[in-house]
Amino acid sequence: MKKKIILATVVASSLMASSQMVTEAKQAGLKAIPESKTELLKLIDNPKNHITEEKVELGKKLYFDPRLSKSGLISCNTCHNLSKGSDDGMEAAIGHKWTANPHHLSSPAVYNAVFNDRQFWDGRSPDLEDQAQGPIQASPEMAATPKHVVDTVTSMPEYVKEFKTAYGKNVDINFKKVADTIATFERTLVTPSAFDAFMNGNNDAMTKQEKDGLKTFIKVGCASCHNGIGVGGSMGAMNVVATYKYMGTGDFKGDKNGMVRVPTLRNITETAPYFHNGMVKTLKDAIKEMARIQLGTKLTDKEVTEIESFLGALKGQKPNISVPMLPASNSKTPQPKVD
Repeated sequence: MKKKIILATVVASSLMASSQMVTEAKQAGLKAIPESKTELLKLIDNPKNHITEEKVELGKKLYFDPRLSKSGLISCNTCHNLSKGSDDGMEAAIGHKWTANPHHLSSPAVYNAVFNDRQFWDGRSPDLEDQAQGPIQASPEMAATPKHVVDTVTSMPEYVKEFKTAYGKNVDINFKKVADTIATFERTLVTPSAFDAFMNGNNDAMTKQEKDGLKTFIKVGCASCHNGIGVGGSMGAMNVVATYKYMGTGDFKGDKNGMVRVPTLRNITETAPYFHNGMVKTLKDAIKEMARIQLGTKLTDKEVTEIESFLGALKGQKPNISVPMLPASNSKTPQPKVD
């Protein structure tokens, strides 16, 4: 009887501690991905272009289709590889004619990008729909013109049929519509994690070490920038108390006010190398450098290990994405150009 009482007391104490930890996390601005599909849809949907199964499936094909690029070799998935952490693992993104990003910027992750307040490292796009237009046209990336994209898509009857199914028989298949459709697919790329399950009431979803790491993450101040559902995604100042030691690699300085989009920490264990220019190779070193330049503190090895453990709890369940079978090119489809 005494053993049962002791066990019940331990369980109650553990539940109370977890409940308090959830409260502290919420007070620090951290939020969970909702378990309810209805509630999640409210967060990820675009009221100007509602998510439907037809748009998502079409957007997936366009996301994987390299023929949207000038060379016919580069798709959205080339730099935002969904079989990995949804980036390319490079210091600087590589695009048309093996051109490295001229500002030495890495490819941001697309998983959970729907939760970002702004898109691109400098936040110049307000949403995924606007963002999707940029890389397709950028000369160091996909290097295509809007005309090339529209001519490519409309040359294939299967694509035309799918656009009509998704948007109605009178749909105008223009460049913006193609980008919007890709963005619709991207809006569904959400990865709920053990952290979300814990925040939603599952006390056992995170290990003790991960919970200790969450506590340390909040205590030292990481959550002051890495918060919200994305655990990042808002605009923030960089080099708050010290200068990033690789700031001289590339010419990126943020937007006109020196603000930088705070990267999501979801799936961060899968998206090395780190920082905007990919110059920090390990997560431990990234944690130490962020603490130095943003918080003005030198973390102990124990604190770094704890925070790294918590970040592991942000590795999410990826959507089950099958590689789409694309329509066949024909004599009307623009030929690839590698010049």
